Amino acid sequence: MSWAGGSFGSRAECVLAPNANMMTLDGTNTWVLREPGARRSVVIDPGPSIAAHLDAVAEVAGEVGVVLLTHHHYDHSEAAKEFAARMGCGVRALDPEYRLGSEGLGDGDVVSVDGLEIHVVGTPGHTADSLSFLLPAEAAVLTGDTVLGRGTTVVAHPDGQLGAYLSSLDRLHALAAAHEAAAIWPGHGPVIDDAIGVLDYYISHRRDRLAQVEAAVAALRDSPHPEGVAAAELPRQVVEIVYQDVDPVLWGAAELSVRAQLAYLAERH
Repeated sequence: MSWAGGSFGSRAECVLAPNANMMTLDGTNTWVLREPGARRSVVIDPGPSIAAHLDAVAEVAGEVGVVLLTHHHYDHSEAAKEFAARMGCGVRALDPEYRLGSEGLGDGDVVSVDGLEIHVVGTPGHTADSLSFLLPAEAAVLTGDTVLGRGTTVVAHPDGQLGAYLSSLDRLHALAAAHEAAAIWPGHGPVIDDAIGVLDYYISHRRDRLAQVEAAVAALRDSPHPEGVAAAELPRQVVEIVYQDVDPVLWGAAELSVRAQLAYLAERH
């Protein structure tokens, strides 16, 4: 499935950054939101510091009221301060380190720019500072890396926390079930028109993976290895069992995810 961004609803345009790789899929989605007929826009996740990309975003955005960040990862935040300074506005983020100006951003905040209303939804788990942005007028939620347009995301220990992530998926699912968020506009990959279907899949996938990790740990514990399995080696050995169907190039990311799952299991026992 090819993805190149484009216009969605009456208020959104996605400008795709040219930073495609195995972790970013087609590249980072920079979202430009504007109320119809309004003068100023809101830019979400300016992405990497690539001049051609920032020029393209600036052309679509026109006058910018504020830049918002879904989370601090480099492929979303690198150009945020640079772009905001260029456009004469601030950057609002949960993590103070990534802000430009005095205004922060947190769960329950409502960002209003020239009639556009964005509701901030705290969705930690992928990272501690992950936020999603609900656009009630479009019944759409911008999820950053919490939900991707293709595949599933990495919950990378220790910044990523599986318990928090599962709670965030439940919170997004509740928004979808209440018909507040029919569509998902992700940080990577294509838009998703069936929010509740994808969230059902994400939740069941995480539960299935967790069960697989738990079974792999039990199998390793019962193996006849004379010295047992060293704690430092356990995550990698679990990856080799559970992620056999995944390209080994991605096993490093899978190991971070396994570490998050092992920490979650340890907390439950």
